[in-house]
Amino acid sequence: MRGMNTVITVYGIPNCDTVKKSRAWFAEQGLDIQFHDFKKQGVPADLLPGWLKTVGWQKLVNRQGTTWRKLDAATQASVQDDASACALVQQQPSVIKRPVVQWQDAQGLHVTVGFVPDQWPVGPNHASKG
Repeated sequence: MRGMNTVITVYGIPNCDTVKKSRAWFAEQGLDIQFHDFKKQGVPADLLPGWLKTVGWQKLVNRQGTTWRKLDAATQASVQDDASACALVQQQPSVIKRPVVQWQDAQGLHVTVGFVPDQWPVGPNHASKG
């Protein structure tokens, strides 16, 4: 089964509905996760380049969310590439589409953004589809 010896980290904000839904999904699968709270622990600057390389700044920055809409037009227009997106998400963690889920397995490092359980590791409570 995928994910059995995998450390899964969910990055987000605890009161975000999508993060709550994601954490509940992992619990239902019988998978333990580590939770990283952007509000309390900040955005891990050392991981941002990997996230941007894997998912792209256009996906990582939630341009549909409230935080983005509250930004002035000049700030929004200044986000044009990985470097500018990196600067913005470090200043405004709430602009990150949540959750960011990261895990490492035999195939390498995986990063997803948003609620996408079909892309996540499967736990011991998962009934195989046959």
